Amino acid sequence: MGYPSKNQVESIQETDVGAVVRSGREILLQSFNWESHKHDWWRNLESKVPDIAKSGFTSAWLPPATNSFACEGYLPQNLYSLNSSYGSEHLLKALLYKMKQYKVRPMADIVINHRVGTTTGHGGRYNRYDGIPLSWDERAVTSCTGGLGNQSTGDNFHGVPNIDHTQLFVRKDIIGWLKWLRDTVGFQDFRFDFARGYSAQYVKEYIEGAKPLFSVGEWWDSCNYTGHHLEYNQDSHRQRIINWINGTGQLSTAFDFTTKGILQEAVKGELWRLRDAQGNPPGVMGWWPSRAVTFLDNHDTGSTQAHWPFPSHHVMEGYAYILTHPGIPTVFYDHFYDWGNSIHDQIVKLMNIRKGQDIHSRSSIKIFEAQPNLYSAIIGEKVCIKIGDGSWCPAGREWILASCGHRYAVWHK
Repeated sequence: MGYPSKNQVESIQETDVGAVVRSGREILLQSFNWESHKHDWWRNLESKVPDIAKSGFTSAWLPPATNSFACEGYLPQNLYSLNSSYGSEHLLKALLYKMKQYKVRPMADIVINHRVGTTTGHGGRYNRYDGIPLSWDERAVTSCTGGLGNQSTGDNFHGVPNIDHTQLFVRKDIIGWLKWLRDTVGFQDFRFDFARGYSAQYVKEYIEGAKPLFSVGEWWDSCNYTGHHLEYNQDSHRQRIINWINGTGQLSTAFDFTTKGILQEAVKGELWRLRDAQGNPPGVMGWWPSRAVTFLDNHDTGSTQAHWPFPSHHVMEGYAYILTHPGIPTVFYDHFYDWGNSIHDQIVKLMNIRKGQDIHSRSSIKIFEAQPNLYSAIIGEKVCIKIGDGSWCPAGREWILASCGHRYAVWHK
């Protein structure tokens, strides 16, 4: 199958939800961290849009833009208020306008698993939403989190009312809100927060209803460990993520937590982990690369929360891996803008190689070496990469060293 060119994608993407995934030429930026709400964020990002575009990012994931009980945005209350701790509605719209000018798609953080109530109802809990748009009553809250709705179709997010997506009026209202974000506010892409909290079939319905150009879900559970030791075989972990993608009718991609978990152990001298028993990459990327959104860290795993951080001395090896490999790579704001010009410029160089050699989400890969201190592979017949201390370079004079740094090197023809 041939892939549409960038111009073809731009001409059809307004009407075709699947065009972006089919093209497979995305590079995403997570454009915030856990502390961003303290720093006049919409204004800060607006000043960086020219650099974000010039670097080659196609989409920038913004923090939750609606009113929230918590500054970070993940305890939403009034979904139709665009005044948040990140800045005013006016500043948000100025940012979105600038992104449109520079052709970087804004990705909205969709937090619809849970919602903080405004008034007490059944059982004396804050499980009603009186006085604000989407003024739901207790039927909108799952029975397992203090409401009068049905049981949850996923895992509970503890401490706040969880939304009952089985209710038709809830889904109708959510689709209306998502269409408003898409058509009126100007968000083009969606990131679904805490996707484990409700059935993937509802994500399918929401994507079909609101038609974002690109969607990614956060389906995060623990990798397979024996004690503190990461097991070699993570097939059941990546299968769970793939089951979720299938549940969305294959309309959404998902963050490749499997690759993150394996890669951050591999770079510590266990690079043998980067080839599975079948000789393929061991994460979701190895099974379904067009739906695998690869990343090293996010606002939860890294930043000041640091729940599961990538080892800081190995970050460039990690980017050399995900930016040359199949899948859809994501760069974290902190690494790109807070860790100094050298890291920023090395990442941009790798992005330029990816684009210049037309490496995309479905590019072929052949792994040559996966030893404790050496990993090497050829991607798309056009790019070779080496990670680790071991000595290796591709055979043949046609290969040119395109980029190198601490424990990594990349060549192209």
